[in-house]
Amino acid sequence: MIWITFALGAVLAWGMYGVVLHKGQVQLGNPYRALLCVGVAYFLIGVLVPLASLSASQGGVAAGFNVGGSMWATVGGALGAVGAVCIIWAFKAGGAPTYVMPIVFGGAPLVNVLVSMMTHPPKTAPHPLLYLGFLMTALGAGMVLYYKPS
Repeated sequence: MIWITFALGAVLAWGMYGVVLHKGQVQLGNPYRALLCVGVAYFLIGVLVPLASLSASQGGVAAGFNVGGSMWATVGGALGAVGAVCIIWAFKAGGAPTYVMPIVFGGAPLVNVLVSMMTHPPKTAPHPLLYLGFLMTALGAGMVLYYKPS
């Protein structure tokens, strides 16, 4: 059950992501400066930490890589970076974290389930309440946007 701790860590980190990124972007005066800082953070955490961990493991850094896994993992990383760029552009275009992030975090789970069902088709038809969940998620994000504190 340790996985839930890490999942909650991601919830905490990504839940603060938009607010903190927007604050940095405003204080830097240029969204591309903020994006550069995001890239530096990705490098420090996403490159140096695994390099150190892989160096300490049996087989070293190069062991276990294959073309398929490397390609998909790189595409996943690129999608994360594209998402960060889109959030920065949304802020640059006048969106505030109180609007942008509920749309992102309300919409992303819906996209995730749909893409997951396409890539790993369910063995049985999805329960009808799944579609009610889609609707409730969209309505919930809309309610958060409409009733957000001013």
